[in-house]
Amino acid sequence: MPAAVVRHRAFLLLASAALYPAIFVGFLVVERPGVGIAHLYYFPIAMIALAAGPYWGAAAGLAATALYAGGIVINPRFPLTELFSTSTPIRLLTYTTMGALVGWFAHSNRELAGRLQAAEESDFLTGLLNTRSFDAVLSARVELGRPFGLILADVDNLREVNDEEGHAVGNDLLRRVADILARNVPAQDKLARIGGDEFAVISSAPGTEGVRAVCSRLTTKLAEEGLSMSFGWAVCPRDGNSPLLLFRAADERLYAQKLIRSRLAAAEVVELPSRAERLRLRARSG
Repeated sequence: MPAAVVRHRAFLLLASAALYPAIFVGFLVVERPGVGIAHLYYFPIAMIALAAGPYWGAAAGLAATALYAGGIVINPRFPLTELFSTSTPIRLLTYTTMGALVGWFAHSNRELAGRLQAAEESDFLTGLLNTRSFDAVLSARVELGRPFGLILADVDNLREVNDEEGHAVGNDLLRRVADILARNVPAQDKLARIGGDEFAVISSAPGTEGVRAVCSRLTTKLAEEGLSMSFGWAVCPRDGNSPLLLFRAADERLYAQKLIRSRLAAAEVVELPSRAERLRLRARSG
């Protein structure tokens, strides 16, 4: 939960805790039939409901009703019969109902805001972090000044899959890749889809060897599922102390690996002639 939200809720609860006794004292000192000091209890009830939800809002209404009843008993300007009039159950109903309704609205609004924020920060296809949220996490990690690794990964041959089998199959492939990466990336690391077929990881693995080991492990896990990705990596602060420098270093290594793979795939395998063929060639040349 963001610190600003915590501070806001704490303020509402502290303010309501101060208002309850203040209204109660005001009721004893100022209240007389027709003044309506007890209506001020709606303020702390609403504050507690906004901060804590519908159940606490209803409980705040019950507390306000109890304070109102206590004020009737103590205030000499009210006859005790006022406590047993219809005003007491009416206040109980309105206090608790308003607290529950305000709390329910606040709770629903927070859930909706949370879903909207999650949708804004998540990639629509894979459910991973998207580029915007990943950039924010990366910048915050750099500012901490602690060593970490940045891994960039690119799905091999996705364009061919899209061209030959369609984008629906390509999207399924991306979801499979995302699922495999999510299952094999440590929980404390951050995983994102930052492009069409590009993924990124903020790795807590210590040093160069640790980050390269993560790449090797992910390569193996993908290969077990019949998938292939190229990886590039960078280590902060060795390869840079800013997101731009780290991305540049990791992207260069990623490009180098894809170039090597493409050249190996395109290279022709030269088959040596068999022993019988060599003998025939010697006989002809002789």
